[in-house]
Amino acid sequence: MTSPTDPPATGSGGGERQRLKLLAVTACPTGIAHTYMAAEKLARAAESRGIDMKVETQGSIGAENVLDDNDVRHADGVIVAADKDVDLSRFAGKRVLTVGVAEGIHHPERLIERVMSAPVHVAGAASAASADGGGKERSVGYKALMNGVSYMIPFVVVGGLLIAISLSLGGHTDPSGGLVIPKDSFWMDVNNIGVIGFTLMVPILSGYIAYAIGDRPALVPGVIGGWIANTGELYDSKAGAGFIGAIVTGFLAGYLVLWIKKVKVPKFAQPIMPIIVIPIVATTALGLFFVYVIGRPISWVFEHLTDWLSGMTGTSAILLGAVLGLMIAFDMGGPVNKTAFLFGAGLIATGNQTVMGMCAAAIPVMPLGQGLATLIRKRLYTEQERETGLASLFMGCFGISEGAIPFAAARPTQVIPANMLGGAVAGAIAGVAGVEDAVPHGGPIVAVLGAVSGVPMFFVAVVIGSVVTVLATVALVDVSERRRRGEPSGDVGTAGSVPAPVAVGAGAPGVGGVVARRAVPESGAVGASASPAAAPAKPAGSEAAPTSEGSAAHTSEGSEESAGSGPAAETALGDVLSGYLTQQSVKVQIDAADKESAIREMGELLARTGRVADVDELVACALRREAHGTTGLGEEIAIPHAKTDAVTAPVVGFARSAQGVEWGSLDGTKARLVFMIAVPEAAAGDEHLRILALLSRKLMDAGFRERLLAAPDEAAVVGVLREVG
Repeated sequence: MTSPTDPPATGSGGGERQRLKLLAVTACPTGIAHTYMAAEKLARAAESRGIDMKVETQGSIGAENVLDDNDVRHADGVIVAADKDVDLSRFAGKRVLTVGVAEGIHHPERLIERVMSAPVHVAGAASAASADGGGKERSVGYKALMNGVSYMIPFVVVGGLLIAISLSLGGHTDPSGGLVIPKDSFWMDVNNIGVIGFTLMVPILSGYIAYAIGDRPALVPGVIGGWIANTGELYDSKAGAGFIGAIVTGFLAGYLVLWIKKVKVPKFAQPIMPIIVIPIVATTALGLFFVYVIGRPISWVFEHLTDWLSGMTGTSAILLGAVLGLMIAFDMGGPVNKTAFLFGAGLIATGNQTVMGMCAAAIPVMPLGQGLATLIRKRLYTEQERETGLASLFMGCFGISEGAIPFAAARPTQVIPANMLGGAVAGAIAGVAGVEDAVPHGGPIVAVLGAVSGVPMFFVAVVIGSVVTVLATVALVDVSERRRRGEPSGDVGTAGSVPAPVAVGAGAPGVGGVVARRAVPESGAVGASASPAAAPAKPAGSEAAPTSEGSAAHTSEGSEESAGSGPAAETALGDVLSGYLTQQSVKVQIDAADKESAIREMGELLARTGRVADVDELVACALRREAHGTTGLGEEIAIPHAKTDAVTAPVVGFARSAQGVEWGSLDGTKARLVFMIAVPEAAAGDEHLRILALLSRKLMDAGFRERLLAAPDEAAVVGVLREVG
């Protein structure tokens, strides 16, 4: 075991004593602020101790400074500070310490001390043990579920949209077959491609849940197990177990592989264990277990639910509609959903079209409701989820209930009850109104194509059911997130870590990288405490201070030139943050005493540039982001930001507060240096992330922060900020 205070020779050879070499990986679900903060803190702590450290950061805008085989070969230890899944297989044979990303921010020195006594990571192990007293880390189960969902989403979106497009452009109603696309037509080929995507989404969900738990050997059993779960014919069921079955098989496969890995085998057999023995044994065992043990009860449930529904046909239409709506919404393509759907479809031939009418009204409620929720309460959802929400809305219009599966898989305890409530309401209303559907299909498309009688009440049922789903989803998700962060229910600006939202994926590329002797982007600042309050502001037209020495434009992360820049006199000051920040958007002293007032004042400051079309909406968007998780990054710094069409071009503002504003920062400090970033939706992509990265470069420098606090007027502040690039 090597010691940080007396570094032994590393793998460089030659018998010389070398500096200790450590590696680190930082990652957080949102991928910017805390990822970079932890990276910079670790790099600086290593440099102060004379230790060589290379840090790979993983997040939203691509991997930077990726650790290669040569880095790993010569490393004495690896620190993983992450709140999302990180592939540890490349670190086999090295001491690996895993903790939450907050530990990398608050206790980098402690982690450097502990890594040399951390356990050696064994090839194929799920994760290395975290240090005692380490920071909070998302559970393996949570990370695994999110990993599966993130890989499933593209299949849902591509498959669902292709099916919807083919139905809308090439389909027609047929009493015997629902919406029918002529065989051998172009649109049938498009539909078939979409069906393949939908068919694969469930095995992919299962496979990547298993992969996150048991690493590569678990991928094949997870995918095949998911396929079996979704193929009811294999266990004599008319419907597969759907996405719920896939979650079950994913976890079973992952933990089964972990268990098999613990079996001691002769040395000669070890090389073939992960590529032959483990996948074959785990796949066979899981497949047979599902077919003979889990599949039989699913088949039994399917049959008895059908008999039970048959006995309800003479009861109250409200009750029957509510029950069918509950079943349709429960598992979206699973056995319960299929039971209700096939029950309604089977009665069409007998002349009873009202039961299918109830089902048809409930079918679109889940994707429409979840899609609308992502639009109404954007702060509760990641950017990927919001994009999935738009696709879900489109699928809902065409009666594709599976569009809501990514949301249900990610937050089952909140989304499934909300879906069921909305589905029950829609089904009950359709039942009372006597809505009829002549084809075995649902959603607004069947009404538009003339297959539904009682069209007005059909749409009333769909709209009310969707609204109920939206309200229930938003309420349940919001309460769940606040509870998880320990926040009171009504405090929008409360402190707390940013929640780990759905649908990014453990295998997604990361963001940024750092080597100990060269600070790299970071989206939050850390360092020495601030200096005394700055002097009062001078008029905005003051001349700029000369450029500080040592500044450099970081073209590797440069953003596009900003449209709508300030007057010519402002432009002459030179680019600050690629022209997004000008003297007009700088204020040396804000009057606000609380976060909401500060954001309002910053919004009005940005409006002086002429790039803000709606100040109220900009402020509201920034506050919604704050409710999702504080943008107070510690070390007396806050960077509120918003993606909204309330601004016409990217714009950045800066202001100081003498007394500090309570921002709920991780380290408890009040914000005295406040940057506000606003970008239009059209430029949302990575633009705000690049701006955050540019800012973080310099905000990690305590001297830079001191110069910002000491600058006497706006012109001097701009001069200091020109160091950023």
